[in-house]
Amino acid sequence: MAVTENREAVPGEEVTDRLGAKGWLILFTLCGATFMTGVDFSVVTVALPEIGRDLGFASTGSLQWVATACLLPTAGLLPLFGRVSDLVGRRRLFLIGVTLFSLFSLGAGLAGSPGLLIAARAGQGVAAAMIAPTAIALMTTTFPDGSKRTRALGVNGAVLSLGFVLGTLGGGVITSGLNWRWTMLILVLIGAVVLIGALSVLPKNDTRVPATLDIPGAVLASVGLFALVYGISTGADAGWTTLASLVLAVVSLGSFLLAEKRHAAPLVPLGLLNRPTVKWSGLIGLITLGMCGGTTVLLSLYMQDVLGFSALATGAGFLAEGITALVGGILAARLITAWGKVGGMATGLTIQGLGTAAMFFLPAEGGLALLLITSGVMGFGHVLTVVSFITTMTSGVSNEEQGVAGGLSQLPQFVGAIGTAGLAAIVTVRTETLSATTSPTLATLGGLHAAVLTAGIICLAGAAIAVAFLRRPVAQAG
Repeated sequence: MAVTENREAVPGEEVTDRLGAKGWLILFTLCGATFMTGVDFSVVTVALPEIGRDLGFASTGSLQWVATACLLPTAGLLPLFGRVSDLVGRRRLFLIGVTLFSLFSLGAGLAGSPGLLIAARAGQGVAAAMIAPTAIALMTTTFPDGSKRTRALGVNGAVLSLGFVLGTLGGGVITSGLNWRWTMLILVLIGAVVLIGALSVLPKNDTRVPATLDIPGAVLASVGLFALVYGISTGADAGWTTLASLVLAVVSLGSFLLAEKRHAAPLVPLGLLNRPTVKWSGLIGLITLGMCGGTTVLLSLYMQDVLGFSALATGAGFLAEGITALVGGILAARLITAWGKVGGMATGLTIQGLGTAAMFFLPAEGGLALLLITSGVMGFGHVLTVVSFITTMTSGVSNEEQGVAGGLSQLPQFVGAIGTAGLAAIVTVRTETLSATTSPTLATLGGLHAAVLTAGIICLAGAAIAVAFLRRPVAQAG
C-alpha cells in the first residue's frame, strides 16, 4: 500500500540524513525525556499491587488513581503547554518540565501515604504535559523538515517504545528485587541526566511568539480533555459519573471551538486544526495508538488469565513487540523516504492491522510462539505509523506554531485510551455471552478473539483513510 509523494530536490538543499555529533547529543537529550515519561507510565502499572500493600490503599479502585492521577493532567494540559511553549520559549519550558518531573518523582518515591503519592503523581502528570509538546517542538525546529526530522522522530518513536517495554520489565524486576519506591527514584536519576544534557546542548535562542495567552480557550480545552480522559478511564463502572464526565467533555470542547473562532490569538489556531495534514493525521494517530494500546492491555490479560503467566513473565512476553518497535523506529526514516509519509502511514497501519487480526488464532495453551510473532508484527507497524503521522502533522508548520503542533501530535497518545475502553467492552460482552456454554478460560479467550479481530479491522480501515484523504494534501505540502 505504499504511496510515494513526488518531491523535487531544491538546489543547494542538503539531502543527507546525518545529524552530526551535536545533533545526536540534542536528540539523545530530548529522547531521554521521552524515555523518562514513557517508563513512568508503564513501570508503575506493574508495581501497583506492592504499592497498595505498602501504603495501605483502601481498595483496588483507589489504587488505580496512582496511574490515573498522572494521566489526567497530562492529557488535559497538553494544548495549554503547547501554546505556552511558543509564548515563553520551548527550551525554558522543557527545562522547567524536566526539573519538576524529577522533583515530583522524588516526592513519589518518598511518599508515606496514599494521598501524598497521588499528589506527587499528579505533579508528574503536569510536568509531563510540559515535556511532551516541547520535546517534539524542539526536535522539529532543530532538525529541518525532511529526512533529518524524520530520522529524529523515528529514533524518538523507538525510544518511547523501548521505554514502555523496559518499564514493564523493570517494574517487575525492581519490585521483586528491591522496592516499589525505586520505580520512582530511578526517574530522578534519568531526569538529572536529561537536565544536564538540556543545559549543555539545547540551543539557547528560543523562538517566542509576541501574543497573549488565550485564557478562556485554555480553561475550556483543559476541562474538556480532562473530563474526556476521565470518562474513558473510569469506564462503565463509574455509572453516572462517567456519563456526566463525557457530557461535560462534549460541552467544553464544543464551546472551545466556538471560542477559538472569536479570539484574536487562539490557543489552537483553527486554521492549523483544519489543515488536512493535521486533522487526518491526528485521526490516524488516534487509531494506531488506541488500537495498539488497547491490544497490549488485552495481551496482558491473555498471558495472565489464559496462559497463567506471572507479572514478570508477562513483562517478558512484550519483548518481541518492544524489539520490533525499536527496529521500526530505526528504519522509519528510510522507509518513509522511500514510500512517502502517506505510504508510511498506510503500510504501517496495514502491518499493524494484519498482526493484530492474526491474534484471533491465539490458543488456550502453548500460544507463546504465535504471541511473540503477532505482537512483534503489530509493534513494527505501529511505530512506523506513529513516526509517519507525527512527521506529517509537523511538516509545513511555521516555527511559531510548532509548540501547538507538538501538543496536538501527542494528544492521540492519551485520548487513545478510548480504544482500550472500547476493546475491553467487546471482551466483556463476548465473554458474558460465551460463559453460559463454556469454561471461564475459554469464554475469556473468545472475548479476546473478538476484540483483537475488531482492532485489526479498524487498523486496516485507517490505512484506507490515509490513502483516500491524505495522499493529495501531503503531496501538495511536499
